[in-house]
Amino acid sequence: MRHRERHRTDRIGWLRAAVLGANDGIVSTASLVLGVAAAHASRGDILVAGIAGLVAGSLSMAAGEYVSVSSQADTERADLTKEETELLADPAGEEDELAAIYVGRGLEPTLARSVARQLMAHGALAAHARDELGMSDELTARPLQAGLASAATFAVGAGLPLLTAMLAPPTLLAPLVAAASLVCLAGLGALAARTGGASALVGAGRVAFWGALAMGVTAGVGSLFGTAV
Repeated sequence: MRHRERHRTDRIGWLRAAVLGANDGIVSTASLVLGVAAAHASRGDILVAGIAGLVAGSLSMAAGEYVSVSSQADTERADLTKEETELLADPAGEEDELAAIYVGRGLEPTLARSVARQLMAHGALAAHARDELGMSDELTARPLQAGLASAATFAVGAGLPLLTAMLAPPTLLAPLVAAASLVCLAGLGALAARTGGASALVGAGRVAFWGALAMGVTAGVGSLFGTAV
């Protein structure tokens, strides 16, 4: 029976985009809500500002992530095209290059040469993409997936402080939004850390810390200027 192992590297692409989107959604929207609330705005004004932030942030996250990951994908395609040209022009030199990589990783020169020759016979471009360029199916750039994941998770994250602001009593709106957002941020950090194989406590702490800092500064700005949006 074939032994199969599951590793976490295949989660990197979507996990990064999802965590970034949800984190930004909570932090930016909660900060916006707290800043406007600190400026003595009405609940209606607070919700309008929050909804506008949700829509604008979701679209911005989708566009930014798509453009960013598309640039990575363009670079990967350019490197593969260059490598393909070099393989056609000098296959022997490319075999030498691959063998040298394996020698550097600890193989004997004769074995490294044999491995390089066999791998190139079964897919030269794939062998060089993996071992020379460091590309793999798990880490390949996927712009559309990253953009959609960021937009969707931003909207979900932004919805949490908005829902709290909608349901909270006016006198407790700001503290309840801050508390609920920090709890959600800590949970998100813990979940992301555990999914990636790291410490849940450390993940929760670092996300909650930066979220609290952002909300505190924004609320301070709103209170300082005291202008309703």
